[in-house]
Order: sequence, then C-alpha cells, then structure tokens
Amino acid sequence: MGRTVRIAMVAGEASGDLLGSLLIAALKRKLPDADFYGIGGPKMQAQGFEAWWPIEKLSVIGYIDALKNFREIYGIRRQLKKRLLERRPDVFIGIDAPDFNLGLETALKSAGIKTIHYVSPSIWAWRGGRIKKIGRAVNRVLALFPMEPPLYDREGIPVSYVGHPLADLIPLETSKQAVREKLGLPKAAPVFALLPGSRKGELERMAATFVQTAKIIRERFLPNAQFVVPLTTRETRLQFENAIYAEQAGEVPFRLLFGHAQDALGAADVSLVASGTATLEAALIKRPMVITYKLAPSSWWIGKRMVRSPYVGLPNILAGRFVVPEILQDDATPENLAEALIKLYEDKENAAAVAEAFTEIHLQLRQNNAEKAACAVVECLN
Repeated sequence: MGRTVRIAMVAGEASGDLLGSLLIAALKRKLPDADFYGIGGPKMQAQGFEAWWPIEKLSVIGYIDALKNFREIYGIRRQLKKRLLERRPDVFIGIDAPDFNLGLETALKSAGIKTIHYVSPSIWAWRGGRIKKIGRAVNRVLALFPMEPPLYDREGIPVSYVGHPLADLIPLETSKQAVREKLGLPKAAPVFALLPGSRKGELERMAATFVQTAKIIRERFLPNAQFVVPLTTRETRLQFENAIYAEQAGEVPFRLLFGHAQDALGAADVSLVASGTATLEAALIKRPMVITYKLAPSSWWIGKRMVRSPYVGLPNILAGRFVVPEILQDDATPENLAEALIKLYEDKENAAAVAEAFTEIHLQLRQNNAEKAACAVVECLN
C-alpha cells in the first residue's frame, strides 16, 4: 500500500484500551505509516493514537447508568460518525462497547467503510438474537474466546479466533512468594486480594461490602489476615478510602495499590473479585476466588430475564462448570462472602484442582493475540 492507511478505532473502557494499544503496536509493525484516530485511552495514545474524545466518556455500566448519560453519549456518537464520514478511514475497528459501536459500524459499513468488531458481544450468555445485528454491522468479528467462532460460522459471519491478550501477557506460573516480597507482604500471613471493580458505579455498590467482608474475616476467622486492594483511578481509590472510614475499619490492614491487579492476585491465597475482566486475570494467575457482583435492582431484574448462561463469571463460563463460587446481588452480604472466602482459604486440595482447571483455560486462550488480530485486520484491508 503506497499511501497512508487510515485506521479508526473506538474503545469504551480500560480493557478495550489495552486491546487497542496491543493491536496498534502489532499493526505498526505491518503498516509503519498507518494513522490511528477515534476514541481511546492512555495506552492507545502512548502508541501514537489520536484521541478525539477521552475514553471516560463511554465508561458506563448497566442500563440505568447508560440512560443517565444517554444524551451525552448519543451526541458523541453523532459527531463521531460525521467526522468519520468526512475523514474516511480504510477500516473502522470497534473495540468492545457493543451498544455504542454496533450502531456506528452499521452506518459506516453502509457508507462503504470496512468495519471490524473486536471482542464478540457475549451472545452465548444473553441476547443471542443480537448476532443478526452484528452480521449487518461488520465485515469481520475478532473473537477472544473459543466458544464464539462456531456461533458466527453458523450465521455465515466472517470471524477470526484471536485468543485473549491477558493469556499472552500473564506467565503460566506466578510465584506467590516473589510477588509478596515485591509488595513487602509477610511471607506466611493469609493474604486476600479484593477487587471491587474499576468504575465509580461499581465502587458505589461494592466498596462498603468489600470493606465489611474484610472486617469480618479479621474479627471472626483470621486476625492476622492482610488485604491487598488494587484500584485503577484516583476517584475509585478515594471511594474505597471513604468506605474504610465509613465502616470504621481503620484497624484492618488494607494495602491500596494503584493498578497492579496482577500483583495483588499473585500475592493472594484467595481473591474476592467483582465480575468482569478481573475474574479472567484471577483465573490466569490460578488462585481460588469468589466472584461477586451487584447491579442497580432494576438493571439486575432486566438482566436476569435476558441471561441464558447459568454462570456470570468468565472463568466458569470458559470451564463450562462452577470451578469457583459466584455470590451475586442480594446474596452478596459481607457474612456470606467472608464465609465463602474462608472456606476456599482452608481447602488446599480444592486450590490445586482450581489451578489445574485454570491452566487448561490459559493454554486455550494463549494464541499470540495481537499478532493474530493484526493479521485479520490486514486481510480485511486487502
């Protein structure tokens, strides 16, 4: 290709920013003169991506949050579509954020622009009918999980299985002692990683519960327990600190980290993880975990009626069985969570079985993701 290749992208949250940055790096090796622009986060920008809006504008969760921010998000999409039709890219890559990206992809595709959707929406779990809409919106889907391509093949929608970048980035074995040393944590104490989520809305619902859970573990079960809490932003860190203060848990040894979720999980005996990408990180680090989640009651009610999978957490979905417990919504009381965590902490035989199941998943997802995704994009361009 003699001229500059123009590649537009939209990522809606931190996990999309990571995917986008790795894909840009791999594409630059194949297309050194390519231009990248659209909506992306700091990792994508560090690769030379021109961000027209910051990624935070799209990071909402659940139906209620989405409705609250609907006008602003709709306005951004309208302006973005106009700019993309003026500065026509050779290909548009929507990274996750299906509610935002699929409508945009449909409009761009019908204007003759090639479109790729990177990260299949979870049609195997809920709203399976969306596959028709996806087919109308895209020239190709890049799927992260092995159960996804057969669904698209059945509908005649071009799909590439590219594996998951975290499976490439996380080593097959993580030494607990080495990570504890790095973080300055005691070698022999019980350590619990607490991952209450990466968005403000998640912390609003989960922070107090996580703090109370830690308090119960210390008071009733393990007085020497330590708690490592990775948080992604200043806002979420402040929210968690406020919860510690509100719950009068100043005595509990919380170790708050900026990012470093993988270190927290690697140092822990057991983790408490709010459902999402963090559950996959915990699985790839092969530690037992309890998966928990709370949504606004109305979002939960709507979601429950649409879900087809018996599992919510990715590790259980990928294994096709309950490898680790899921304690959700009204059941997610500090008492229930503390008891489940202690049970996992004490059961060393189960920990070995969990590690074995998660190693199998790790090997399945380790596909040299960015390279495969870049090859699929170049193929689509040609």
